[in-house]
Amino acid sequence: MEIINKNKCPEFIAQDNAVVREIVSPRNSSAKNQSLTEVKLPPGVSVLEHYHKTVEEIYYIIKGKGQMYIEGEIMDVKKGDAIIILPGQRHKISNQFSNDLVMLVTCSPAYTDEDQILV
Repeated sequence: MEIINKNKCPEFIAQDNAVVREIVSPRNSSAKNQSLTEVKLPPGVSVLEHYHKTVEEIYYIIKGKGQMYIEGEIMDVKKGDAIIILPGQRHKISNQFSNDLVMLVTCSPAYTDEDQILV
């Protein structure tokens, strides 16, 4: 049995000022085909617009609210929402509100820097 506690996973600040904590990935676990990351966007922060060549993502909002952009479409998102992002879809999420936006992000196959293309 393998159990990973998120509090034992280090946080880092991404180039867009998002606070990222990789919880499960091939880099720190026996998982080979998927990854799970917690992402926190402080007020005023937006993830850089990007797409993935092969990765399918799900953003699941666990705290706060924000705006999701996928292929030019803009939707408000909030706690409890799950957003499906297919490979090749240009996307970003932003927090223009006064509280943190926190989400869990799953990637299949597992996230790699090489698969992400900044727009």
